[in-house]
Amino acid sequence: MPYGLLVNFAVVWHAALFGLFMPTEKLFPLLPARAASGDGRHRRSERSRARIVEALLELVHAGKVAPSAEDVALHAQVGIRSVFRHFSDMESLYREMSVRLESEYIAAAQTPFKASDWRGQLTELIERRLGVYERIAPYRRAAEAHRHDSPTLAGDIDRLNEFLRLRLRMILPSEISRDALVFEAIDMILSFEAWRRLRQDQALTARRTREVIEALVEKLLG
Repeated sequence: MPYGLLVNFAVVWHAALFGLFMPTEKLFPLLPARAASGDGRHRRSERSRARIVEALLELVHAGKVAPSAEDVALHAQVGIRSVFRHFSDMESLYREMSVRLESEYIAAAQTPFKASDWRGQLTELIERRLGVYERIAPYRRAAEAHRHDSPTLAGDIDRLNEFLRLRLRMILPSEISRDALVFEAIDMILSFEAWRRLRQDQALTARRTREVIEALVEKLLG
């Protein structure tokens, strides 16, 4: 798949996911306008909904891997009934967190490479990907914790991993990307799971983690 089509696919995919949470008026602009009083209620409802989403993201970012509906309601300063009025269940709320993850990866993928050779582009890809991991780590850990009881999150993570594999394959020369052992090893080394092991379990600094990952990739490439 050409790079342009790959990025376009990612943008459309993200837009489709985000569209699930857009107000009806934006999805269907030809619908009749609401009455003034209805508009006021709608704006208040949207503000309440935004507070709920931000509350979840803030709780997860602070290290609470599995906030409950009660936690979110308390942090957002809304009633728990408001949480479930805007989101049918906690899974639909966690889907908003998934959109946040996707937007970070796609923003990095849309940035053009400065290098013209594949080795230089691979170096830039590693730098960008690790930078994204640093920013989204709390959200990704929470998504991983819920993926086994959330088909939605599991599917989102699987699609995201496949997108990252495609992005890597587009950079590597065909003789390397066709070498299953080498490609799978590089894909594993550049994964969030490998990064998390180095940063969290082995307590390496961000700089040292990048040095280890680059050294492993270089060893594989020869």
